[in-house]
Amino acid sequence: DQITKGDLENVLQKFIGDIMQVPPLYSALKKDGERLSTLVKRGEAVEAKPARPVRVYSLSLRQFQPPLFTLDVECGGGFYVRSLVSDIGKELSTCATMQELTRTKHGPFTLEEHTLYEDKWTIDEIARSLEHCMSLLPGEPSRKKLKTVHPGETAVSCE
Repeated sequence: DQITKGDLENVLQKFIGDIMQVPPLYSALKKDGERLSTLVKRGEAVEAKPARPVRVYSLSLRQFQPPLFTLDVECGGGFYVRSLVSDIGKELSTCATMQELTRTKHGPFTLEEHTLYEDKWTIDEIARSLEHCMSLLPGEPSRKKLKTVHPGETAVSCE
C-alpha cells in the first residue's frame, strides 16, 4: 500500500541500459552439467551464479493497480524477468514476484504477427506459416546434434 505509481516508475529507470543481473536459482544454467533448477528441486544446496551483464533497451509501466503491476520489457539475451521483478521489489524495500509472463517478441518474430490461431490449424495454413517464418531467418539453418538420453546411443544430426 505504501508504494506509489511514481515510486515504481522512478525505480524502473535504474534498470534501463547495461546492468548487472544475478540469474535466478530456478534456471536452465548449469553446475557440473546439471541444471540449477534440477539441483534445487532435489534439495541440494546451490550457490547463486555471479551477477553478469545484461541489457535492457526499454522498460515501462503498463498498468498499476496495487499490489499488481504490469511491465513492458525489451531486453537482450540472457536476461531474466524474474530477477528483474525481484530486484525491483528490493529497490522498493519490499518483495515482488511474477504472476504471469508473456513473450511478445523474439528476434524477428512477434506474437501479434506470427501467432497461428487454432481455427487456422490446417496442414496448408501451418505450411504457409512455417514458410513465412523461415523466410525471416538469416541464411541456411544450422545443423545441430540432438542430445542423447542414454549412454551408448549415437547422436543424430538434423536440419
